Parts: sequence; C-alpha cells; structure tokens
Amino acid sequence: MAIKVATDANFEELVLKADKPVVVDFWAVWCGPCKMVAPEMEKLAAKYEGQVDVVKVDVDANPKLSQMFNIMSIPTIAFFRPGVPPMGVVGFRPLEQLEQQFGLADYAKTDA
Repeated sequence: MAIKVATDANFEELVLKADKPVVVDFWAVWCGPCKMVAPEMEKLAAKYEGQVDVVKVDVDANPKLSQMFNIMSIPTIAFFRPGVPPMGVVGFRPLEQLEQQFGLADYAKTDA
C-alpha cells in the first residue's frame, strides 16, 4: 500500500474526514530521526492496509498543519480516529511501540 502525502490543501480530506483511522507522520527532509521512522511507516502501511491509512506531512512544506497541531519536534507520529481527539508521540518509535501506543491491534486484519 502506498503511503499518502498530505498537504495544507488536502489534509482535511485525507485525515480529518477519513472514515477509518489514520497514522500521520510529521517529518522533514533534513531530519535524521525522520529517516529512521520512514521504514516503520512502510511496515505499518503494509500490515494495516485497508484498515488504517498512513499519511506523511512535510512540516517545512506545510507550515499551517504544523501550527494547527502544535508540532514542535519531529518526527511526531499522530493517530487520528473518527470522532476522537488525535494522540501523538514524538521521536523515533519502532512499529511495535506504535502499535501498542495507538492500540492498533484493534484494527489488524483478521483471517475470516
């Protein structure tokens, strides 16, 4: 599954109006730890394909979003669920920690 790229212009449509949970990676090109997070986001996107969307936001290219969500440090990984305030973590986290932090096991694909 491809990771989507959100901008100031399409963030509301991709994330805020999404009908399923969305994990958002707030990052920047120059950020070393952000480069470490990228493979974890790829794993998350593959594991939860169809259940949870994964979106990246370049904070330098989208300053309105950084300001709106008070992003002071990157990488910041935020979890948005319909009807629930977002939650987030700052800094590198491996897939397992993100799953635990955001309760992603609830969204895992089940072999029915």
